Amino acid sequence: MAFPLPRGITPPEISFLAEMEMVTIMPRQRLESLELLGGLVEPLLPPRRATLPLWLALLLKRQRRANILPPSWLHPESLSLILDIETQHHDYQHAFSPPPPLPGQPSLRNLNAGTIARPRFTPDGGRYFTAPPFLPQNTVQDHVLDGEPPALPFHWLEVGTMLLDAASDDLVDPDQVRRLLKELREVRTAKIREGVDALDAAATGGGGVALTGVGAMEVGEGRGFISGVVDGLRKIGASKEQARREQMAEEIANGGYDGTQDDDDDDMEF
Repeated sequence: MAFPLPRGITPPEISFLAEMEMVTIMPRQRLESLELLGGLVEPLLPPRRATLPLWLALLLKRQRRANILPPSWLHPESLSLILDIETQHHDYQHAFSPPPPLPGQPSLRNLNAGTIARPRFTPDGGRYFTAPPFLPQNTVQDHVLDGEPPALPFHWLEVGTMLLDAASDDLVDPDQVRRLLKELREVRTAKIREGVDALDAAATGGGGVALTGVGAMEVGEGRGFISGVVDGLRKIGASKEQARREQMAEEIANGGYDGTQDDDDDDMEF
């Protein structure tokens, strides 16, 4: 007997996609260029930094051939600042901290900011911008815009968990990073559950829940809960509407008058 598949992609599938995120490494051994499905990987020449997919960086880390450089948002100072924005900033009491700007778009905090990624080109010369998980949101940035607060990338929870498990010695104060990630997850999960109050209006087409800045794993974990609540609200609304219609039909059958009939009677009086 086959079991029905869950809606959307599952958390293990989200983690698999997150392994395609690009990260920065410091190679410890020379390695020739590799030809992968995504294209050629630059040769590794210590002590020059290189950018590799996360799955390959983790493999080299386990083989002690490279060290992984944590992205700027995974430092304790950055995570503490993001946690303060999530909990203490008045504008984000019921919202999420702004995500990093997409390639070709200015920052949400600074409209005069430039882009953070360069366009790429297809073999035919077509110009395009990459999308998650192919954005440089987890690489080490040499140039950071002044006054630009850190932001959580789309796969922040998956990347942070993988680096803590496989490369904790490469992180700055990994115990504090693990604690801050746990607190951020709890705070943001509570905000998602608080949005249930707006789901009643969303079920009838009168509103919705703002999910700007929510990560991939958060969407995957909350999908079943949110969709279940919406389906339940729709069933409750449908049963209320059916009961109202049955009551109206019973009143008409018993000789009751609706509002239109009362208006007609008033017009016939002299």
